[in-house]
Amino acid sequence: MPAPLANDTFLRACLSQPTEYTPVWLMRQAGRYLPEYRATRARAGSFMGLATSPDFATEVTLQPLERFPLDAAILFSDILTVPDAMGLGLSFAEGEGPRFANPLRDEAAVARLEVPDMARLRYVFDAVASIRRALAGKVPLIGFAGSPWTLACYMVEGAGSDDYRLVKTMLYDRPDLLHRILAINAEAVARYLNAQIDAGAQAVMIFDSWGGVLADGAFQAFSLAYTQRVFGLLQRDADGRRVPHIVFTKGGGPWLEAIAASGADVIGVDWTVHLGHARQRVGPGIALQGNLDPAALFADAAAIEREVAGVLAGFGVADGEGGSNGHVFNLGHGISQHAPPESVAVLVDAVHRLSPPYHGART
Repeated sequence: MPAPLANDTFLRACLSQPTEYTPVWLMRQAGRYLPEYRATRARAGSFMGLATSPDFATEVTLQPLERFPLDAAILFSDILTVPDAMGLGLSFAEGEGPRFANPLRDEAAVARLEVPDMARLRYVFDAVASIRRALAGKVPLIGFAGSPWTLACYMVEGAGSDDYRLVKTMLYDRPDLLHRILAINAEAVARYLNAQIDAGAQAVMIFDSWGGVLADGAFQAFSLAYTQRVFGLLQRDADGRRVPHIVFTKGGGPWLEAIAASGADVIGVDWTVHLGHARQRVGPGIALQGNLDPAALFADAAAIEREVAGVLAGFGVADGEGGSNGHVFNLGHGISQHAPPESVAVLVDAVHRLSPPYHGART
């Protein structure tokens, strides 16, 4: 049996329940800004060597929690594990990012695409189980996947892109092909996240990293509709409890109301969005995650604390006596590999120290 949770503040905030302070975790909190991560990656020999080893994945997932009193851990993995399991041939070249050997460039390639056997992703589920054991109830564990649209971008482009020319050409010229890719991706992502829940993930997050590159109308049809499909297929945990659903769409500010209707419990927002305005737009019962500009971590301690205070004040106070605050503090995107670890310590301390008054605590 997994150990009982010593700190469930993050999970309560995700479900818009009362908390004593604002919980905090950081996107990419296990990563290259930590020297211990770089040392472990060197031992693993490559990024894929790191990501496909449950032991290494457990080690790097726990590293930031050993440094900082964060309120959640997030599985160390990559969003592209799913298309890799589909046979697209994922590799990571030093300094170049991910690349697929077999991108989806024609009708025949799309016709061959299938939902992968989840056994090919056993290393991910083994990592989830290993991390849960190692956490020993300290904080909850977040599992994650890429959104169907974001995965499709990589699968069609074959790598990262500045203009998304190939996938957008397919969107306009052959929407039928893109819809087939997205439908398969949605089924695969749902199975993948459910297997993570079975292995012990206590919240799940969909990274819609490239949803914001779409035109209005296209976002709803080609991104949000498939994220909503995934959420509709997610299961409860072994004890029948709802596993919080989080979605982060970089550049998704124009569509907050629609995202709030997707089945998400938590909407992650980037730093271009004012949290108070976002809170008014999505209404009660939907928590918000974010949204400090990651570049603030390059400033001095006083400036970081000032920016943290601004984010907390922007979101505002709990709703009524003993009411919910529904705020999970995070960055507005992933932490930079160049961020000083000392700055992260300042951020986490500031959130914990400055947030209780927003939850009814007296100072």
